[in-house]
Amino acid sequence: MIHPTAFVSPTAKIGSHCVIGPYVVVDGGVVLGSGCKIGPHSHLTGDTVIGSDNEFHAGCVIGDKPQDLKYDGAPTRLRIGDNNIFREHVTIHRSNKLSEDTVIGSNNFLMTHAHVGHNSVLGNHIIMANGAMIGGHATIADRVFISGNCLVHQFVRIGRYALMQGGSAVTKDLPPGMISRGFNGVCGLNAVGMRRAGVPAASRSALKRLYHQIYRSGLNIRAAVALAKETFTDDLARETIEFIEQSKRGIVSETRRGPAAVEQEE
Repeated sequence: MIHPTAFVSPTAKIGSHCVIGPYVVVDGGVVLGSGCKIGPHSHLTGDTVIGSDNEFHAGCVIGDKPQDLKYDGAPTRLRIGDNNIFREHVTIHRSNKLSEDTVIGSNNFLMTHAHVGHNSVLGNHIIMANGAMIGGHATIADRVFISGNCLVHQFVRIGRYALMQGGSAVTKDLPPGMISRGFNGVCGLNAVGMRRAGVPAASRSALKRLYHQIYRSGLNIRAAVALAKETFTDDLARETIEFIEQSKRGIVSETRRGPAAVEQEE
């Protein structure tokens, strides 16, 4: 179903059972999977491949040029998986060079005015609340929750199950399962989110112990990680240790809410 006021390029590829609303523009180069719904005044452009059963609400701009002064006009790409919801006025930009894509996984929920910058890679089951903004080249792992008006600096990584409190900002990496607070702060573990995602109690407990070792042992990060590598065998804890080891920007620092900040999350 294509509304008579919509413009769909004859070179665009539209899957079966798609609904394209009033005043939508779908440019050539766009590949739209089956069952997608495109709300009014949305614009799909660029070399953009979209999977099945995605919803784009009113005013979305998907696949436009990157906001990068170095961009030279190359036919760069955006890749989107299946079953995502993009609410009103979400913007997602394609990459700034041919060697990389901007990538959005599947089963994500991006709320009103959320923005994903060029060359960013988002996993699956991610929630971005209203006004959340992700800079270019960021990497967001599965089941991350980014609250309203949060800011993620370019090249930052956020690990699985992490949560950003409303209005917080990170210019450093946020390790798996941790909660960001304020500017480059961390204030405990996202135990509720991990439990809802099916993370076993033993893994949550191991991550809690690792948190204490990283932030409260009195050791610097490098020494704490070296000791943790000899101590922890749990998969999620090992994933977190590897995440910290691979960080190029450093990781966020603890901002305590009280002596039992971590325990309050359990």
